[in-house]
Amino acid sequence: MTTAQDAQVIIDSLQHRLYIEGAWEDAANGATFPVENPATKQVIAEVADGSAVDAERAIKAAGDAQHAWGRTSPRMRSEILRRAYELIVERTEDLAAIMTAEMGKPLAEARGEVAYAAEFFRWFSEEAVRVSGDYTTSPDGRHRLLVSRTPIGPCVLVTPWNFPLAMGTRKIGPAIAAGCTMVFKPAAQTPLSSLALVDILEEAGLPDGVLNVVTTTDPSAVVSTWMNSGIARKISFTGSTAVGKVLLAQAAENVMRTSMELGGNAPFIVCEDADISAAVDGAILAKLRNMGEACTAANRFLVHRSVASEFSTRLAEKMEALRVGDGFEDDTRIGPLIDEAGLGKVQQLVDDAVSKGARAITGGAVQSGAGYFYPPTVLTDVSADSQLMSTEIFGPVAPIIPFDDDDDAVSIANDTEWGLVGYLFTQDLDRAFRLSDRLEVGMVGLNAGLVSNPAAPFGGVKQSGLGREGGRVGIDEFLEYKYLSMPREA
Repeated sequence: MTTAQDAQVIIDSLQHRLYIEGAWEDAANGATFPVENPATKQVIAEVADGSAVDAERAIKAAGDAQHAWGRTSPRMRSEILRRAYELIVERTEDLAAIMTAEMGKPLAEARGEVAYAAEFFRWFSEEAVRVSGDYTTSPDGRHRLLVSRTPIGPCVLVTPWNFPLAMGTRKIGPAIAAGCTMVFKPAAQTPLSSLALVDILEEAGLPDGVLNVVTTTDPSAVVSTWMNSGIARKISFTGSTAVGKVLLAQAAENVMRTSMELGGNAPFIVCEDADISAAVDGAILAKLRNMGEACTAANRFLVHRSVASEFSTRLAEKMEALRVGDGFEDDTRIGPLIDEAGLGKVQQLVDDAVSKGARAITGGAVQSGAGYFYPPTVLTDVSADSQLMSTEIFGPVAPIIPFDDDDDAVSIANDTEWGLVGYLFTQDLDRAFRLSDRLEVGMVGLNAGLVSNPAAPFGGVKQSGLGREGGRVGIDEFLEYKYLSMPREA
């Protein structure tokens, strides 16, 4: 069993500096910032705190490297990704330990994320050599029409803290496969997994300047520098809808391509004919993966009135039995939330719901101890005007809302500005298709509490974002079409 002490040794061996044009460097002003273990509130590393000056150098490096990198063979790019995939798998224990130390998820779950992250590199190593074009004759027979796909150019990649390794590979993988250079800003709370990933890509043979990384506590200055540079041609962002809107406005100034994976407010619908045991197990997975700190987390549990009491009781019993603790402890199932602000937000949402009539049948109050821990919580009698009905909870809280018929469920489910994912439990296949069609979401989990898969297009509708990551369409976000017309002799 890997311990916190083992993790610290691994973290101490990492580079904690910026990575620009193939070199590890201190921030121009020499500044650093602390990285904290949310289970203990102890500082585990000091990382270079980049500024706009560093950002300028990074985007210039990406721009300078684009021409040569874009002309490399698909097979070369494929093999770099394949080697990186193998190195990630080989270093699973080290990468999982880093992740548990910097963001708190239990080791078993961290290992799962490492496997998930690695699969993006394997998937896009295979997609790199399958980028296709087209050849046709014009309808009048007078021209040959050739269509090719070309790299879009230097890309801005911005990732969140909740899946620090997988969010990096999900963006870096298709960019490499397509032949794009990158500037990359990981989240300040969890930069260490990203820095470990840079080590792996460097060892796998990624040329200098293709990936440039700036860690920072001033994301606005760094990312704005990239967006306004005139060099970047695309941004891929995962984070809040509010920040996404700011970036979309900045992207408009230079007519940049955008991929936005933003907030969620996922409904979890349990019909009267559902297998309740399967629904409870699915709810545990959909709600408690990553301590509920996921844009795909079930946010509102819509349960048919005839089974609401049974479902609530059984879910509360299962959630109450899960051990909350440090992710390095063997039997921990729920780790800490990311920081004090995250913990405070969850408690405020629960307090608001309770003040409006909700009842906590398990959990409902911050636990004492060193870290940012919150107990798994089930709320019943939740009022429609509770803040958590329209706010992404990002914590282990399950509000139960009864419904009377399918129309009622769909109406409540769609009553939100977001539309990332929905979950549906029913044993009636016709109903499953009917309700899935009516849900205003980009993804549906049918009798399943997990939808993420590197081989499938991940993304949402409405204010949950633009574009898709993963699947056969994932590489399209990093490619342009080029059309060549040439006369054709009769």
